[in-house]
Amino acid sequence: MVVVNWNRRDLLRECLHSLASQQDAEFEVVLVDNGSDDGSVEMAQQEFGQHPAFPLRVVINSRNLGFCAANNQGIALARGAFVALLNNDAEARPGWLAALRSAFDGRPEVGMAASKILVKDDPARLDKAGHLIYPDGQNRGRGSGELDEGQYDRMEEVLWPDGCAAMYRKAMLEQIGGFDEDFFAYGDDAELGLRARLAGWRCLYVPSAVVLHHRAATLGRASLRRLELIERNRVLLAVKLFPLSLLLLNPFYYAARLGAGLWAAARRKGELAQYPGWTSKLAVAVALLKGDLSALALLPRMLHKRRQVRKLVRLSPAEARRLILTHRIRLRQLMELAP
Repeated sequence: MVVVNWNRRDLLRECLHSLASQQDAEFEVVLVDNGSDDGSVEMAQQEFGQHPAFPLRVVINSRNLGFCAANNQGIALARGAFVALLNNDAEARPGWLAALRSAFDGRPEVGMAASKILVKDDPARLDKAGHLIYPDGQNRGRGSGELDEGQYDRMEEVLWPDGCAAMYRKAMLEQIGGFDEDFFAYGDDAELGLRARLAGWRCLYVPSAVVLHHRAATLGRASLRRLELIERNRVLLAVKLFPLSLLLLNPFYYAARLGAGLWAAARRKGELAQYPGWTSKLAVAVALLKGDLSALALLPRMLHKRRQVRKLVRLSPAEARRLILTHRIRLRQLMELAP
């Protein structure tokens, strides 16, 4: 069990409390702290260091290494055959770990298990039930923003789990590698999940594995830095993993998504509606451009990694394209729902 933290002491306390309430599961917790200065580490050690429910190990980084590097540290230290991740801004219901673990029983081809993630401030509403993807590389939680009315109450295959609350087979991670640390944060779980799918692993969504999530607690939903990272990592994911037939069409899909986003904003819908006025929207455009320029600087590294990934891939280009398009999010749904 890996929990990454950066300056979220109060949220971390609730996260760890939720792990202490887990039922029918034996586990350890590896807490990786990314240079917090708010007393997070001291709180965890004092309140949970000798907790009877789980052994706690703490890794203290001197600075913020990002979500990817910190999770890789925790994964490397994890001693079990399965590794669960839980964001510090998430709280797991008591049967969460046991339910995720059950997804792997008798299914050697399953390498990942996805949770039902509900909005903490509105638990009747879904945050994510697995993931979908748009063919330009942008991804969005399946069911995001919908009322939870039982429409996602069946265990079924999904594209990949959200890294906020997921379980991975350790043997899979040893085969394909962990998180790509060039991503730093945002879209990193998408890259890992799609890489695993291309290598032939499956992902099951487990509706009884329920987590409550404080949305966008890391940088905030209106953060321009968040938008920059999301845009950069969208491009990096496509360059690294997409079959050539989809990669060549990427600019056209991206243009279609931008056009749909502007149309949605004109009707006060979607993510752009959160940035009122032309000044704010210009700032969004600059953030997206910065993301694209940052991606351009990393293209040589991604092309090298693309060649390395080919050694792991078990799906043909046609099968990879079919996988992505089968789990495609509709453009209108993507652009009219705020993430």
